[in-house]
Amino acid sequence: MQPLILGLAGLALSADEAALFRAADPAGYILFRRNVDSPDQVRALTASLRDLAGRNVPILIDQEGGRVARLRPPHWPEFPAGERFGQLYRKAPITAIEACRLNALALAALLRDLGINVDCLPLLDVRDDGGHDIIGDRSFGHEPLMVAALGKAVLDGFQAGGICGVVKHVPGHGRARADSHLELPVVHASRAELERDFIPFRRLASAPMAMTAHITYTALDADRCATLSPTVIDVIRQDIGFAGLLMSDDLGMHALGNPQSGGHAPGSNALADFGARALACLDAGCDIALHCSGDLAEMRSIVEAAPVMGAAAAARLAAAMAWMGPGDATPAAEWAAARDALLALA
Repeated sequence: MQPLILGLAGLALSADEAALFRAADPAGYILFRRNVDSPDQVRALTASLRDLAGRNVPILIDQEGGRVARLRPPHWPEFPAGERFGQLYRKAPITAIEACRLNALALAALLRDLGINVDCLPLLDVRDDGGHDIIGDRSFGHEPLMVAALGKAVLDGFQAGGICGVVKHVPGHGRARADSHLELPVVHASRAELERDFIPFRRLASAPMAMTAHITYTALDADRCATLSPTVIDVIRQDIGFAGLLMSDDLGMHALGNPQSGGHAPGSNALADFGARALACLDAGCDIALHCSGDLAEMRSIVEAAPVMGAAAAARLAAAMAWMGPGDATPAAEWAAARDALLALA
């Protein structure tokens, strides 16, 4: 098995993708809007990925709610963005926590029915007034303890509902003044100021999976962004205390192509090569490199460069997949109706 999570190009596995995946045996897969059309089509696609892997392979999706949703009407319902639960929390914290848990149960029931077993949620980024809107209403809000409480409710709902959660973007994306999809954000906050961002991740350090931020934090490592920094990965592991499966954010984001990201020597263009990007994040201490675009040439470069998954990372992956409960037969609509009754109080 290779320490990779890979995307695919379309609604079904192509012959070239199947051949590459069969040879590489990636740790998992991720789906995007280009991969979804109807419930039956998604079920067929996820079944084909499981059959190819021959195991309970992680199949990820970003189904947050609000503007980040790969599954959309008319086949799938809309879900609220994280900010909605934060608004209710300020009025009625216990009610908001329960609404958030019910929302996670509804998400879990919907995803499990499609054969998807990992949702890249909860977002634990603490919102900052000067931060880029790439986080914005995706965040639960400005208060770290509130973010932690609602994030825990998401994980509790996912575990009861039979899917795995991924906390993101460790060690915190809220202060970034740029979108890492497009450029490299550089955060100049002091180490003491960053403690505010660490709180939710520290409180949920027992989460099964986490995703790094493609951000340079000058107080931690001025020369390398978090995904590529052994120093920042050590902060995540030792200071924040996260012991679960740590994956990179998408290797295709332009932040990693920036020479200032720290993955290559000045004047070099090594990180234009996707194999070099994958190796750089794995060498820094990530357990898994995530590649989302489904571009076959990029995936071939990554597969050629990537090593076999190490024993420690494989054990963390197995523990994460064992973390989720069996779920139950309650339809997603029932959980969603109960959630909506609570959200109406806001």
